[in-house]
Order: sequence, then C-alpha cells, then structure tokens
Amino acid sequence: MLVKIPSVLNESQLSRIQGILSNASFVDGKLSAGMAAQRVKNNEEIDVRSREVEMLNEIVMNSLVSHPLYKAAAMPLRVAAPYYARYQHGKYYGDHIDDPIMFAGSPYRSDVSTTVFLTDPADYEGGELVVRTTFGDTEVKLPAGHAVVYPSASIHHVNEVTKGERIVAVTWAQSMVRDPAKREILFDLYHAREKMLVEMAGKEETDQIDRSYVNLVRMWSEL
Repeated sequence: MLVKIPSVLNESQLSRIQGILSNASFVDGKLSAGMAAQRVKNNEEIDVRSREVEMLNEIVMNSLVSHPLYKAAAMPLRVAAPYYARYQHGKYYGDHIDDPIMFAGSPYRSDVSTTVFLTDPADYEGGELVVRTTFGDTEVKLPAGHAVVYPSASIHHVNEVTKGERIVAVTWAQSMVRDPAKREILFDLYHAREKMLVEMAGKEETDQIDRSYVNLVRMWSEL
C-alpha cells in the first residue's frame, strides 16, 4: 500500500524549515547506510547529532505523527527520528530495500517507510522516488510539505537529480500491525468508518463498521 498524505507541513512551517536547512551542514549519506545500501547510495545528510536536526524534528515529526492519515496508514508503534537527505546535481539512490531491523536507542522492526518532501518539484529536475509495487513502478514527486508512506520491504530508489536541489525527511516505523495486507484492509475500513460516522451517525450499519474496525485492530495488533 502506497499512501500520499497532503499538507503534513504548512507554509509557515516550511518557511521555518528552509531557514534551518540554510544553516545546516551536510555529510556523506553513506555514513548512515548498511553494507548493501552503501553501493547504491549517493546523497548527503545532515549530521544526526547537530542542533539543526533537533530543531527540524520538532517541526517535521510532531506534525507527521499527529496527522490522522499517517496514523491510519502506518498504525505506528515506534517511529524513528528521520534522516534529512539532500540530492543535488548528479545525486541519486539506487534500488534498495530498507534494513529490516534498525536502532534508535533500542532495536525496532521497520515495517513502514515515510518520505516527507521539503522542497517543491519546481526546485529540481529528476529526483523522483520510485517504489516497486505489484502493479509496477510508481513514481512519486510531491509538493513541499506532503508525504508518502510505503512498505519498507518494497524495492525503491531515487532517480538522479539533474538540476536543482531535492531535500526530504525519511523515517521508518514499526507498525502495530505487521502484515501490510492487513494494514491495507484496516486503512480501507478506516475511510469507510470515518465517512459513515459523519454522514450516517447512529445508523446500525455505521455501528457495525465501527465495531468491526475496532475489533480487527484489537485482533491484529502486536504490542
């Protein structure tokens, strides 16, 4: 399941983010890559120990984890602090699968990957995130402030940037529901439930959908 989430960040937040990014120092992205990813990773990232990362996280992550669509799609149990990646002319990230186990103080399983776009598509050429799905490759290049959620187990890459600068925040989550097929069913039910609770409140059918959604979450969650 690939879910695009609009307006994770507003214009005021994006303006503050651009100011922080302008003062940030970037290092070789290979420093945070596993052995396999090092062979195909060609980007830069802000040093995770820097003050700028703390400032960015307060804006980006607070907005992401509180967004209702993110919570419904990822159903996060643990969410990792993101990497802030920069792709300038000639930079790219080849085909890879995200590491299954990551560490942020304690180990966690990566079920769901999220990219939050911090620069507008008009600011660069190329740089599409390409996620391989059962229906073929899906290219994603969203406006600044928007995000995309996709399975960490999927093969994906970032096309070479041929002009301009692409900056994104990338994070991972261990989901309460490990199985991506079950997460997709719950996400579909979530949308139906939300609409019915507004348009058909108090109806028997609404109560049935509400009850089914809640009980499936209870049945499938791993805590």
